[in-house]
Amino acid sequence: MPHKTPATILIIDDETKLSGLLSRIIGLEGFKVLQAATGKEGLKLLAQNDVLVVLSDVKLPDVNGVDLVRTIKEKKPYVEVINLTAYGTIADGVKAIQNGAFNYITKGDDNDKIIPLINKAVEKAEQQLRSFEQEKKVSSKHSFGSIIGNSKLITDAINLARKVAATDTTVLLLGQTGTGKEVFASAIHHESQRRQMPFVAINCSSFTPELLESELFGYKAGAFTGALKDKKGLLEEANHGTVFLDEIGELSLELQAKLLRVLESKTFIKVGDTQTTRVSVRILAATNRDLQKEADQGTFRSDLYYRLSVFTIQLPSLNERKGDIELLAKFYLKDFAAKVGRNGLKPTPQFLAALAGHQWKGNIRELKNVMERVVILADGDAVDADLLPPEFMYGGGAEVNSFDLESVEKQHILKVLAHTRGNKTETARLLGIGLTTLYRKLDEYRITA
Repeated sequence: MPHKTPATILIIDDETKLSGLLSRIIGLEGFKVLQAATGKEGLKLLAQNDVLVVLSDVKLPDVNGVDLVRTIKEKKPYVEVINLTAYGTIADGVKAIQNGAFNYITKGDDNDKIIPLINKAVEKAEQQLRSFEQEKKVSSKHSFGSIIGNSKLITDAINLARKVAATDTTVLLLGQTGTGKEVFASAIHHESQRRQMPFVAINCSSFTPELLESELFGYKAGAFTGALKDKKGLLEEANHGTVFLDEIGELSLELQAKLLRVLESKTFIKVGDTQTTRVSVRILAATNRDLQKEADQGTFRSDLYYRLSVFTIQLPSLNERKGDIELLAKFYLKDFAAKVGRNGLKPTPQFLAALAGHQWKGNIRELKNVMERVVILADGDAVDADLLPPEFMYGGGAEVNSFDLESVEKQHILKVLAHTRGNKTETARLLGIGLTTLYRKLDEYRITA
């Protein structure tokens, strides 16, 4: 069956006449065919070309074709291999399949089967290639390579995280809000031995203590009103994977005791249960609070603190890594612009200077929000400083007379309202203020929209 984009087939066989004949037969079916006489030559062609299927003789001058299957699979896992032999044996056939071969056939006897077999192998290899590329894309998105920055503080943090990722050690990530603690936690998981298992993140400040206990540990049917059936908690859902506990300082003392038990014995008791549940999870935690100080004061369990802080990583604030602001801004500008089809946007020197002079209280999260906003507001390709919120124009807090500030703020609100076509909820979101605050400002500036 011909393919719109010809799939590449690699034949590895030192019998040149048979290899040439097979090459012509396969080529007439619309495939691109490469030929090699040795295993070494075949591996070189495999590395240089987008091969989907390999047909390899078992008896090669430099290597056993059955053993070659494993090497091919290690280099390109999605490639399918068909072993060809003049004298087939059951033992070789079994070993070939165990090594990952798609099939094992005898030369000559199966000429009528070879093309249908190749078609099936190509179909499977194409499916595997799509999955492989998707996995690479996901892996790249969550790897340390996705963390942007060249400053010493961030590269030191990345190097520490890389080293601890390969272990099963508990990690405590410290840093201000918006410094990328969850990004680091995700990268540690995706470069660990648990990468194929679940990564579950939960913000401990988003739940009441009772609800957080149910979310983390699960419950038995009848444990409380509305508990109609058993429910697994996030710890159980993440079994053999990683759990990231953000804002760990918000845990109640009772939940701290239960978490300590998980760290010490890998067991816990569900809400309403009498039996213990065993799990194997790696705990990564994060906080913007001084847990050591809180432990000394008795507001956070000291025994839990010392179990969590086996390996700590301090993430720098954006104000401590000013040299990375331009890199981050250009990355997010390109990313957000691509999403709305505005690939020609370029920041002006004045725009970048305004970013560098700003005090980033919200760190990278704040910078991302600013870049999303300017992409939406930009009319031409030049991204200039006038697209930034008012506080940027005045050095992030310098005193100005009320008339100027009100004028700039009013014009900015009007511009955002025009962009959202009067949608006040969306306008408030883009401005980074509450809807009530927006209505107050509309009334104050006598804006009707």
